[in-house]
Amino acid sequence: MNTYKRKTPEDLNCGITLFTKVLGGKWKPCIVDLIHNGYQRPSEIHRQLSSATPRVVDIQLSELEEYGIVSKKVQDGFPLRVDYSLTEMGLSILPIIYAMDRWGVARAEQIKEVHSKRELTANNFSLTE
Repeated sequence: MNTYKRKTPEDLNCGITLFTKVLGGKWKPCIVDLIHNGYQRPSEIHRQLSSATPRVVDIQLSELEEYGIVSKKVQDGFPLRVDYSLTEMGLSILPIIYAMDRWGVARAEQIKEVHSKRELTANNFSLTE
């Protein structure tokens, strides 16, 4: 069986690299925010992130749990109930997530404009192929 070998070693001495390893998934900051705001069940989180598939939400929740950002509590009974909550480490990330949110909101128009241009360029490129 062939195993993937990284061509360049990861720099695990860089704080930014470490942070993006933990919170680098597309939906992870949103998931942390939703859990902080009371959405604790995977189905509730998925309803709030309708663009994310349930599988993606589950994978990202598992990764957040693995890194100690969230804790998972499985309650006996039928149906089985799973709740997530933020750990101390997860709570420590909130100021960073909220700073990212403020930055995005403050620059929303500029970012949306660039995004629209990029989409238009990508669509025009695919039409000419």
